[in-house]
Amino acid sequence: MHRPIETSPRAPGRGERVSGVAHMISTALTRPRIWRTTLPRGVPAWAVAVAVAVAGLVVAPLVSLVLTALSADLSGWARLAADVLPVALMETASLLLGVAVVTGVVGIGTAWLVTAHCFPGRRVLAWLLPLPLAVPAYITAYIYVEIFDAAGPVQMALRGWLGFRSRGEYWFPEIRSLGGCILVMSAVLYPYVYLSARAMFLTQSACMMEVARTLGAGRFELFRTVALPLARPALAVGLSLALLEALNDIGASEYLGVRTLTVSIYTTWLNRGSLGGAAQIACVMLVVVLGLIWLERHGRADRRYGLSTRRPRVAQPTPLTPGGGLLAALACAIPVALGFGLPFGFLVREIMSRGLVAQIDAAFLRHLGTTVGLAFAATLAALALAVVVVTAARFARHRLTEATRAIAGVGYAVPGTVLALGLLGPLVTFDEGLNAVWRWATGGRLGLVVMGSAAGLVIAYVIRFLPIATGSLGAGLDRVSAGIEDAARTLGARPRELVMRVQLPLLRPALASAGLLVFVDTLKELPATLLLRPLNVETLATLVYGHASRGAFEDGALAAMVIVLVGLWPVMRLTRGAEARMRAAPAG
Repeated sequence: MHRPIETSPRAPGRGERVSGVAHMISTALTRPRIWRTTLPRGVPAWAVAVAVAVAGLVVAPLVSLVLTALSADLSGWARLAADVLPVALMETASLLLGVAVVTGVVGIGTAWLVTAHCFPGRRVLAWLLPLPLAVPAYITAYIYVEIFDAAGPVQMALRGWLGFRSRGEYWFPEIRSLGGCILVMSAVLYPYVYLSARAMFLTQSACMMEVARTLGAGRFELFRTVALPLARPALAVGLSLALLEALNDIGASEYLGVRTLTVSIYTTWLNRGSLGGAAQIACVMLVVVLGLIWLERHGRADRRYGLSTRRPRVAQPTPLTPGGGLLAALACAIPVALGFGLPFGFLVREIMSRGLVAQIDAAFLRHLGTTVGLAFAATLAALALAVVVVTAARFARHRLTEATRAIAGVGYAVPGTVLALGLLGPLVTFDEGLNAVWRWATGGRLGLVVMGSAAGLVIAYVIRFLPIATGSLGAGLDRVSAGIEDAARTLGARPRELVMRVQLPLLRPALASAGLLVFVDTLKELPATLLLRPLNVETLATLVYGHASRGAFEDGALAAMVIVLVGLWPVMRLTRGAEARMRAAPAG
């Protein structure tokens, strides 16, 4: 009888590797006795099956999207290519370019100021700068229109002070424009760049800075020639995250009159009733997403810097002159005011002046319960699947497990609108299969089991935010010493016991952080919720969107405030944790 080759769970023998998934399946079917030798070593077969199923769940919407686009009428594609795509591509490209420039300048500049210099309020501002992440872009857009539009308090005060009688007598920047959209999105997305840049600036060694100063480098030249090049890989990651979030947005872009690809997909599908045309635009959008991912990888390619493994002396901030310190504090305070202070203050004023606390009635509590229930279900499912995928890849360094983990991380890059459109085909097919089985068994009909319920929405949330869970758990598991796992194996622990009794207890902080992030992002998600929610189901995000669409955003201020408050604690908690880790870890 053929016996499995005894190898370490971390390093399967070369003879154990297979050429592909198809060969593995055919071998398993024809020679059941060697099934264990074709699987990655050290991980149960069910865990591999779940990991492969997760990868299939992520890939299925994209395949369905392409098939839907190819089966659509080509004459409709010609009209889209002539009338819709040129404007959508131009405005999307302009929006992404503007957001990249503004978030890059603001994020890098503020991170360098609070890290490399001493000025009044520096420590407080270092904590406040990430807070705009708690405010979704669509809520900020609604608030900015209420404040800066022609009927808003700013222009009304301007007309009163200067004696103007109409809007035509003076010039004021139009908030409902491409420039206004760039401002709004940059105000809430710059923290992605700020956090990445600050992490790198905090861990740069003082020796390099001192050598550069010895060679005559001034403050700006030191930043441009030493600090910025060393931080380039992290900056590429931060910028790519900001641009992917800008591409995913639908609420702010639609409300501010910017016809991006996301808005074009939404209007083509729902307003024009063309599912195939929306799928074709979505495929174009996927090409844009792939381009952003390529730019991120290109920005990090061949940019590795090795420092001493011993804890280096970290560069200390240098004091600024009184005038320079005041300007630095002002430069850091303005982004906080625009991205967090202004929206938060507006919501507080509206809730207090309009007595919106009285809106906490049975209907509001029902919507809140629906939102929390969906977010909680998606968080539990994402964490459970992430544990399986990450531990399967940890137990066996195998091409199959590594591929499933990589594919599971694709979902976050897919915009919610595209994901919702791609899920239609698989979910309807699944419902049809269930109905066929039910008719065969009972003669009756079930109807739309998944598409007609919140299950489809939870599936979309899980696909989109699973990378957050896998990334957090993967980073946490990488910090677990291999010696602990080896000791448990020596004592006879099986993979299931190793996960339950060793890894999961050590992963509690990572599980908490991942769960918190998935929960908050699910709570704020708008595009996928708009397109996949069942009839008569409202979440806090769609409630705010509905009030804004009717021109009465103030009535949704309470729901918007709940979203912001829920997002505040995770941002502050993660900021505190990141600061502690960055100061405690060696720079190498």
